[in-house]
Amino acid sequence: MLNRILFVCLFLALYSAGSSLSCRWMDHKFRQYSENSLDLLDTMVNNSTNSTEDAEVEDTVAFPNDLYSQASKASAEDKLGFTVQVLEEMAVLFEEDHSAASWEESTVKDFVNIVTQQADGLHSCTGHSHKKKNKKLHMYFKRLSGHVLERM
Repeated sequence: MLNRILFVCLFLALYSAGSSLSCRWMDHKFRQYSENSLDLLDTMVNNSTNSTEDAEVEDTVAFPNDLYSQASKASAEDKLGFTVQVLEEMAVLFEEDHSAASWEESTVKDFVNIVTQQADGLHSCTGHSHKKKNKKLHMYFKRLSGHVLERM
């Protein structure tokens, strides 16, 4: 499960870095924050004693390839909006009480802080437009929380 989240973060880092939308924050800070969040995720994966089977996770909550495919065809600003929503959903996901997980609380807290800062920074690049959130993406994260993290 954490490998999937690591994949999402890596995807977002590469995806946003290649965006045609110019933003000073993205040019100067996003890469640093992405590297830090990926390092923290890697630490959580390596220190995890969770025994959830990947096949079980795949059957329960399949990765939303179609949503990412749609987002890849969107305008640069819509891509950033999608990325901001993913980061915000990830922050909410990790803020939930998953005390049964074997992650160190300080590592999770640092990860949530960095992801929140990334979302805030990228949000500043979108021109503050208040686009409607992608409900399917939100539901994906709800299922991920309910079917996977609660079982850990």
